Amino acid sequence: MMTSNAEMRQKLIDLRRTFHRHAETGWTEFWTTAKVAGILKDLGYTVSAGQEVIKTEAVMGRPSDEMMAEYVQRALDQGADPDWIKKMDGYTGAMGVLDTGRKGPVVAFRFDMDAVDVSEGQDGSHRPRNEGFASLNDGAMHSCGHDAHTAMGLGLAEILMENRDKLRGVIKLLFQPAEEGVRGGKAMAEKGLLDDVDYFVGAHIGNGLPSGTIAPGIGGFLCTTKFDLVYTGKASHAGAAPQEGRNALLAAASAALAMAGIAPHSDGATRLNVGVLEAGSGRNVIPSRAVMKVETRGSTAKLNSYVYSRAMEIAGGAAAMYGAEFSVAKMGEAVDASSDSELVDLVAEKAVRIPGIVKAGPLMNLGGSEDVSWMMKAVQRRGGKAVYFGLGSDIAAGHHNEYFDIDEEMLLPGTLLFSELAFALAGSK
Repeated sequence: MMTSNAEMRQKLIDLRRTFHRHAETGWTEFWTTAKVAGILKDLGYTVSAGQEVIKTEAVMGRPSDEMMAEYVQRALDQGADPDWIKKMDGYTGAMGVLDTGRKGPVVAFRFDMDAVDVSEGQDGSHRPRNEGFASLNDGAMHSCGHDAHTAMGLGLAEILMENRDKLRGVIKLLFQPAEEGVRGGKAMAEKGLLDDVDYFVGAHIGNGLPSGTIAPGIGGFLCTTKFDLVYTGKASHAGAAPQEGRNALLAAASAALAMAGIAPHSDGATRLNVGVLEAGSGRNVIPSRAVMKVETRGSTAKLNSYVYSRAMEIAGGAAAMYGAEFSVAKMGEAVDASSDSELVDLVAEKAVRIPGIVKAGPLMNLGGSEDVSWMMKAVQRRGGKAVYFGLGSDIAAGHHNEYFDIDEEMLLPGTLLFSELAFALAGSK
């Protein structure tokens, strides 16, 4: 028996709340991956997970193996299926494949799964807190809507499997880890999961769009590089032997100030932000270590490279000034992207036919970075088409805020729109 819209609506809400309650940040989504993989398997999909869907050499910003062991144990303690945990082999992410056995295109849908490094709001007016589905995990909250994305991906999986006789070709459902900090998209793309894909679809809920509306395409992606810069100097007594020290704090501070002065570029938008600077152990000790967490951005790869190269020159100069050494670790990266007009038009056409969506607005300018860009580029590079659209939802507070919440009534329309796109692209002729 086919699932009714009313039944699907409730399933989506329940799933979204389940994922919200088990919020896990980037590369630690073990409970989430196991849950997703188990549901996909039960629906009849061919499921891959963990290292089967991640190129480990391309992973950025992953916590240490020691920390990972703690996150794995937490997932198990919260009821994660140990067989899926073992299959993941330390890495998160999943893919479900529906091969219809009939000749046709390969269509991929991407859903990100990770939470944000935010502690959930405590106020009783906050619905997740008030209604009992606030995050179980301190410092992790679905304050960007990825819980909704994951729920809609599983809703789509159920609809497609129930209607597989009406489909042709191959459908791939990609459940991506570590979007926050743009860390996971490249690792999935470089695994080769998209090498045979003809059409690619991704989306994001909220983003300032009200409920009942969509932006059929999102552009304005900024290329970005996230990196940690570590200065290593030499500690010494600040009063008795300051000349023997090498001040890592001052090297980092000098670098931070100089980076803020990097000239903008006449060819387009550039950004640099020093978000964290940690250094020092005591007021009478020359600091021997300093850590900077920095990001660069540019409207093109060339412009981002310009800012990053200047930042590296400054980093080296500051180290030389204070006799310190420095090292750099890349923690995340994304490229620019644009949606193909053919698919933008298709999204707009299908959206206004979905109950609950009343308006397809203009294209949206992201003004930020998203690692779905790696997947879009991978498909487009070989002649395929890609689209990334915005699904409107009234929100209780801004994205990444501790009181963020979505309009759950948009879960069903969003899922139905994904399914209509699948039938339009891979439906039986």
